[in-house]
Amino acid sequence: MSNWNSGIHDRRLKEQICEIGRRVYNKGFAAANDGNISIRVGENEVLCSPTMICKGFMKPEDICAVDLYGNQIAGTRKRTSEVLLHLAIMRARPDVKAVVHCHPPHATAFGVAREPIPQCVLPEVEVFLGEIPFAPYETPGGQPFADTVLPFLKPGTNAMILTNHGTVSFGSNLEEAYWKTEIVDAYCRILILSRQLGGITYLDEQKSRELLDLKKRLGFDDPRFHEESCDLCGNSAFRDGYKENIPQVRAFEPPPSYPGYLQSPSSASSTAAAPAAIDQEALVKAITAQVLAALGQK
Repeated sequence: MSNWNSGIHDRRLKEQICEIGRRVYNKGFAAANDGNISIRVGENEVLCSPTMICKGFMKPEDICAVDLYGNQIAGTRKRTSEVLLHLAIMRARPDVKAVVHCHPPHATAFGVAREPIPQCVLPEVEVFLGEIPFAPYETPGGQPFADTVLPFLKPGTNAMILTNHGTVSFGSNLEEAYWKTEIVDAYCRILILSRQLGGITYLDEQKSRELLDLKKRLGFDDPRFHEESCDLCGNSAFRDGYKENIPQVRAFEPPPSYPGYLQSPSSASSTAAAPAAIDQEALVKAITAQVLAALGQK
């Protein structure tokens, strides 16, 4: 257990779950008893929030422990039924150690409208998140609900919309899992406000590629680093995971069509800097000619 901290009795981690719960509640991401939080503390042990409790008022003594298949192994309160969702993610992605599920209103609105979240708009979203897939709706609480996320757990995925339900975000620790939820909801709020002002502006291909280059240099993964056929900005890295009801763009302008990150840039992108240099040179010549002509008249 030394590689995992002090396991299911780690009070510091229980306090951290409570702290994340307070943030979720205070941000308005979880009303009443909504939401759940978990962290893996061993090869087969996970700490999680209990059922039927407000996440803003949890105490370390409230925290439960389960094995990787949902059997409760510690705690005086009953574990949340939705921990099965967390465990499905942890089993499929061993790199994931913490999961936060809640109902942030702006991101959840996209899930209710089934409106895909645009890519290639905001730098922070491209670097820290990337494409945000939509898991299909299923009645919460059971294994069929938990299994809805499995087709979308590709390397580099770290946040997901649960259609007509909420969001789930995950990472190597609780802090990371939580702040991805914040980024998703803040971005969705910006998108909604932008639409009220007239719409969004997509980044061009060159700038979009530069952000992915930066993401790779920082050591962050992205499905676009692995999928040969996906578009750069087209929300297409997960299309093989959708059996039906692929989210369709209705609220925003469709994304531009750029070759995928693993493909060669389009000719327009690779020569983007050249026209500016030529135009600038022509402008200098034109101004020089006008100045000389003016001097000659004197």
